[in-house]
Amino acid sequence: MILGGGLVVSITIAVMLGPVQIAPGTVWKIVLSHLPGLNGLIEETWTKGDGHIVWDIRFPRVLLGVVVGGGLAVAGVAIQALIRNSLADPYILGVSSGASVAATLVILFGAFRFFGQYALVFSAFLGSLAAMGMVFVLARVGGRVSTTRLLLSGIAVSMIMSAATNFIVTMAPREEGIRSAMYWMMGSLTGAKWEYLTIPALIVVAGALILLFQYRALNALLMGEDAAVTLGVDIQAFRKFLVIVAALLTGTIVSVSGSIGFVGLMIPHIVRLMVGSDHRRVLPVSLLLGAVFIVWSDVFARLVLAPEELPIGIVTALCGGPFFIWMLRRSNYSFGGGK
Repeated sequence: MILGGGLVVSITIAVMLGPVQIAPGTVWKIVLSHLPGLNGLIEETWTKGDGHIVWDIRFPRVLLGVVVGGGLAVAGVAIQALIRNSLADPYILGVSSGASVAATLVILFGAFRFFGQYALVFSAFLGSLAAMGMVFVLARVGGRVSTTRLLLSGIAVSMIMSAATNFIVTMAPREEGIRSAMYWMMGSLTGAKWEYLTIPALIVVAGALILLFQYRALNALLMGEDAAVTLGVDIQAFRKFLVIVAALLTGTIVSVSGSIGFVGLMIPHIVRLMVGSDHRRVLPVSLLLGAVFIVWSDVFARLVLAPEELPIGIVTALCGGPFFIWMLRRSNYSFGGGK
């Protein structure tokens, strides 16, 4: 309840702030006036300019931040449970970079056109799935996957995918396309529009609910493979399931916001410190806290150098980098005693 209220307050303040400041009452009057059944019932006391700023520019951007933050946090929960280590997240394991390669091909060259209007989402999903597959193949030695090899393989794949993305960008036919692609690669909510919200929101909500229904298996996985098998979990099938869900969440989010790192690393770890390791609580709290974090990160990105704007990926990296170093300095970042 507290986090839900905090999210509503964060959304309100984020929509209020900007070159043109708008009162909170006006913000919600404008929003409510666009809802079915309320249109015409609310007296219009605001200017057309304010209405355009709130409904067409700021509100969809803030809602996209909610979707992106919640989705990345949920994906981080899934990946950390998958490898039983709190140092893992989609960015560090190269999943975001894999999605970026495919998405950049679509943005700059119109690749994967056979997917139609969903080309960006599907291509990013396939890219993230391919990257995660590469990480697991490289990390498997003697039929076993160690956490250390997995993290190192993720860093290697991330570097390879980032190099491939940079090469694709340099081959772009238009300089304007290069600039927009470079900005997108660092993460941004600038291009938020209402039509971009539906698919990511549905996928994030569906992914979170699916994982929530599997909370017992997720809890069992944290106790180790032997304990999970004893409790009736099909380890191989469940791992494949987690890979697909995490790749779908990450690919979808990268397709609309670019590569935003460290959210899936920080948020689940902070949430476990707050509420423990039971995924019935970890998943919903991570969803809300991740949403709040990205909303405020975007506010900082918009206002700190106004009228210029920072890519949001820089803001999250400034927070996540020191957090990652702090976790590395600790000795108990593995779940269930894994190394």
